[in-house]
Amino acid sequence: MKTIEARRAILLQRLSELDSRLHQIETELDQPHTKDWDDMAIEREGDQVLERLGQSGLDEIRRIMAALGRIKAGDYGVCVTCGAEISQERLDVLPATPFCKTCAGTAA
Repeated sequence: MKTIEARRAILLQRLSELDSRLHQIETELDQPHTKDWDDMAIEREGDQVLERLGQSGLDEIRRIMAALGRIKAGDYGVCVTCGAEISQERLDVLPATPFCKTCAGTAA
């Protein structure tokens, strides 16, 4: 069983990875585009993919920040919907999850 501090360290490590990835995406998106119309269309398509990846990263950062807030408040590992304890196995797979397995199934 992992301690709260171990889970906090995992969340902070993931936050660092996401921050680095988002900076790389920003750098890539800031690159000038070619003047060739065909190449420009391909580059714009690539930019759209990068933007979606960036948005996904931002969403995950929000979930991690919320989980870190729950750790600080002493509510980490407790389902925000029903108040039940979130299983250690679920937290191993999804350390930022705010939901127990039952509530996650109804939230989707």
